[in-house]
Amino acid sequence: MMLIEQTTVPTTALPLQAFKDHLRLGTGFGSETLQDGLLESHLRAAIATIEGRIGKALLTRRYKLVLGDWRDPAGQALPVAPVSAIVGVALVDAQGTATAVSSARYRLRVDRHRPRLVPVGSLLPSVPSEGQVEVEFEAGFGAGWSAVPADLAQAVLLLAAQAYEHRHDGPSQALPPSVQTLIEGWRNVRVLGGGAA
Repeated sequence: MMLIEQTTVPTTALPLQAFKDHLRLGTGFGSETLQDGLLESHLRAAIATIEGRIGKALLTRRYKLVLGDWRDPAGQALPVAPVSAIVGVALVDAQGTATAVSSARYRLRVDRHRPRLVPVGSLLPSVPSEGQVEVEFEAGFGAGWSAVPADLAQAVLLLAAQAYEHRHDGPSQALPPSVQTLIEGWRNVRVLGGGAA
């Protein structure tokens, strides 16, 4: 399995001003934008960390899931939530030729933690021998920061602020307890060793 992020979060979608306000950075000195690059990098790192811990995309972007075969031909779990749309499914043969699968043959089963691509009928289409299947989908709470749930948005600001304040100390491996508390309700809970996931 390989998950490829096809699009990135645009800078305009990042809560740069909210982060500056959170840090209580001074204004009116003509130097308000001098640290924007540093602040953006801390925000992007905090977003990536939170997303990695909870298996959710905070801001909408496009992904491609590449599989050697379906884990379960009766329905394939998607590794990121919330999924808003399946863009396309393609079967790729051993020579690299891709064939689009008709959207009439599959649908999205929405789920807060484990959305699934399910067949219309009994099974998803067979993957070619020594080939692969590629599933493109869009995932995220929304295109703008206002769409991100308040607890997750606060977790990002807290984590980014900690990184900014301790930027000369080197990276920390542990999440602050306040961040862990905020994201706890969004973490994936796996049962039966993830066998059905």
